[in-house]
Amino acid sequence: MTKLKDLKRRFVEDPKYREEYAQVDEEYALDEELVRARTAAKLTQAEVARRLGTTQSAIARLEGGRVSSSFTTLRRFARATGMRLKVGLERNSN
Repeated sequence: MTKLKDLKRRFVEDPKYREEYAQVDEEYALDEELVRARTAAKLTQAEVARRLGTTQSAIARLEGGRVSSSFTTLRRFARATGMRLKVGLERNSN
């Protein structure tokens, strides 16, 4: 039986796997930022939803990465949590 760490080591050697993993990691980073902003503002999902004129379940989907967010929605979320949205580009390391 193959150990998980051995399997992961083989996958990491595959350039296509590394590229896909990096993309997913970036998406999770945004989800984490949304949750951090809301909790730092000491707001519940329901409170943020009221400020955005939406539902708590919509905020849960947004924070969980189950929906693709528009720039406008992210900016509104940032404002609702007392933050400012900052977007940037970095040179690809490939």
